[in-house]
Amino acid sequence: MRFQLVDKIIELIPGQRIVTAKNLTLGEEYLADHFPMFPVLPGVLMLEALVQSAAWLIRASSDFKHSVIVLREVKGIKYGSFLEPGQQMKITIDATASGIDPQAELLTFKGQGERDGTSVVNGRIVLARYNLADKNPVYSSVDQKLIQGYRLEFARLWPGK
Repeated sequence: MRFQLVDKIIELIPGQRIVTAKNLTLGEEYLADHFPMFPVLPGVLMLEALVQSAAWLIRASSDFKHSVIVLREVKGIKYGSFLEPGQQMKITIDATASGIDPQAELLTFKGQGERDGTSVVNGRIVLARYNLADKNPVYSSVDQKLIQGYRLEFARLWPGK
């Protein structure tokens, strides 16, 4: 199962910052188990929303050069308040002072998710980026299909931009 935890891009400054939104609905499957009488977005999915938002910033800043962007490290993650169905988490991701170096494999970001001005999650994340063909050229076509899919999804999240 794959979770899409970014519903729209609100602001984008390539190489520097992205602001996204996650709207939590009662129809999301995992809420039946987390928790049946008190449904809230699990903390690990709050973190994943930060990761996905940072990945969109990387893709937009590098013209979708890499097919794979993964979480490498989490630093100082702190959870504040709950996010319940019917609420929106606004996610702000800022590149570190050095910005997004086009040559760097590892990139560090400061991320924060908030609900109506109240922090629900914040911390630093380190992401790695690469292409499958870097390890085996036979996967070049897979890279291209993944990148094409990300371009289509990006157009849905950031229409007309």
